[in-house]
Amino acid sequence: MNMLGNTFLLALRAIRRNVLRSFLTVLGIVIGVAAVITMVTLGQGATQAVRDQISSLGSNLLQIRPGQRLGPGMGSAGAPAFKEADADIIASRIGGLKAVAPEVRSGVTVIANGKNWQTTIQGSTNAWLVTGNWTLASGRAFSDEELSSGAAVCLLGATVKRELFGADAEVLGEQVRVKSFSCEVVGTLAAKGQAAMGMDQDDTIVIPIRTAQRRVTGSTKVNTLLVSMRDGADTERITSALRALLRERRKLTDDADDNFNILDTAQIAQTLSGTTQLMTSLLGAVAAVSLLVGGIGIMNIMLVSVTERTREIGVRLAIGALERDVLWQFLIEAVVLSSLGGLVGVVLALGATVGLAQLMSLPFLFNPGINLLAFGFSALIGVVFGYFPARRAARLDPIEALRHE
Repeated sequence: MNMLGNTFLLALRAIRRNVLRSFLTVLGIVIGVAAVITMVTLGQGATQAVRDQISSLGSNLLQIRPGQRLGPGMGSAGAPAFKEADADIIASRIGGLKAVAPEVRSGVTVIANGKNWQTTIQGSTNAWLVTGNWTLASGRAFSDEELSSGAAVCLLGATVKRELFGADAEVLGEQVRVKSFSCEVVGTLAAKGQAAMGMDQDDTIVIPIRTAQRRVTGSTKVNTLLVSMRDGADTERITSALRALLRERRKLTDDADDNFNILDTAQIAQTLSGTTQLMTSLLGAVAAVSLLVGGIGIMNIMLVSVTERTREIGVRLAIGALERDVLWQFLIEAVVLSSLGGLVGVVLALGATVGLAQLMSLPFLFNPGINLLAFGFSALIGVVFGYFPARRAARLDPIEALRHE
């Protein structure tokens, strides 16, 4: 153990004799470790951000729309819209559901407090708050009488409230003009922020669905059915039951295709997360190449060091040092170099990921595993690429080494 300690000290002295060269030698390791940790950490943050944005649309949420596919126009041409009664039937006949909400949506310009704002108006029931995980910041939800009569009342999203009245204003009881009618503000929604694709979820006004049908759209058609499942519910069973029930209500024959589509937000989150994780792995692999480049740099410098210190090696071997002592000296020197580079890389990565996460509005997720793995791999690089120069030094002929100038 004492001999190993002395060998370690000799290695440190050799590194200290050429500080600048040692620093330049480990620069590849520093960059490699920092790049791997930064890429993987930011990738994990991006994956979590995608999951959070999708889940903010609603927990265990199924969105049912007319048409056979998603995309431009959503393939809904000729497909009959839903009715409010469809939501009631689904809620009563299918188990494992938390809430079912019909939704009518339309873009409108609203006016209040001498200001106007272009926003989206949602017509629905109180179940809409449950399906979308919405909470009230102030006020109340709609009463049963307001829902059944189509009263002129509304809930304001945080963005609409800020643009029309100011973020800190008290708006309960205020009037907001929507098209040709004014609605009374009975509540405000707690802010949720952006969802996927940069959509501002808070830029909305919610009114009773019958109010929207009579005074905004002029139609009893329902654009979307929102179905929120209970935690632990069997998604496949519920989706199959929904499909069978809707085919029955829409009088589709056995050989007819569905004229509606069921979108599972959990599957979207899983697909997007998988894509993000794949990209993270590819970027991490590319960054790891610089670790190998750094290892080659260490091997080259160690070979140069062996050539420069040939006479020193010859003296050690001549006075009784064993081959393994010389081997350990140069191997430890290589491992210390690569480990120092790995340590500096970890510190740099920590600072870089914190700063970039804030800049990119991503959550910072500290992963001890990737930090330890990158540091351990940097030390392994020292062993692998330092062994050949160390073996070459240990096998020098003492007589030839002493003759070296």
